[in-house]
Amino acid sequence: MTRSDAIPPPPSRVDLVLYRICRFLSVGASRLYFPGTVVGRENLPRTGAFILAPVHRSYVDWLLVARITRRRLRYIVKEEVWKSKVAGRMLEVLGAFPVNRSGADRDALERCQSVLAGGEPLVMFPEGTRRSGREVTDIRDGVAYLSLRMGVPIVPVGIGGSEGAMPRGASFPHPRRVNLVIGRPILANSAAGTEAVPPPGEAGDPATTRRRARVPRSATTEQSARLRTGLQDAFDAAEASLRR
Repeated sequence: MTRSDAIPPPPSRVDLVLYRICRFLSVGASRLYFPGTVVGRENLPRTGAFILAPVHRSYVDWLLVARITRRRLRYIVKEEVWKSKVAGRMLEVLGAFPVNRSGADRDALERCQSVLAGGEPLVMFPEGTRRSGREVTDIRDGVAYLSLRMGVPIVPVGIGGSEGAMPRGASFPHPRRVNLVIGRPILANSAAGTEAVPPPGEAGDPATTRRRARVPRSATTEQSARLRTGLQDAFDAAEASLRR
């Protein structure tokens, strides 16, 4: 069994206390600075692993997403942020781990699989980097692949107003209303041609399950297309809610 096959131990009481304190402070501050609503919490799985897939228009998106649930969220963040020891440590407390965006980062992929095998929600931005505008034109296949590989649903999240709060080139965020809309889950077996993989912890050894799971390229492409549609719908709803 490799390191990536092992299911990580559940977070310790200290980890959870630190997370809750940091979340309370950061979410409280963000609500004062970026007031707004969260719609669609009924679409979040109450237990088990899933991938939270928000639209990405601003550096503050990761902070806004923390409003969605009190469960500990795990974030995959570009490794450049760890150049600041303070920022890196804070992100680690908040459940983040680094990814090398210059190429295929196998360690990050294995860490993502371990997080999901441990039953925790994982936040991944399917667009890969910050984009601009109201159209979701291109997403990467990593989110869809992990969903099918690990047998977990994807939950798309639209964030309306964050680009105006801190657009590209801005050195400091501006106070602005920001609304979030949580879309319907996209199930792991929704793509044609894939075998239904049991969610981690429900059937057999997750390590064996992962080794047996086969994800055809066509299935990943179909799952990505479903995700793009779901993400666009959630984003449109979030943006529309700002004009009401």
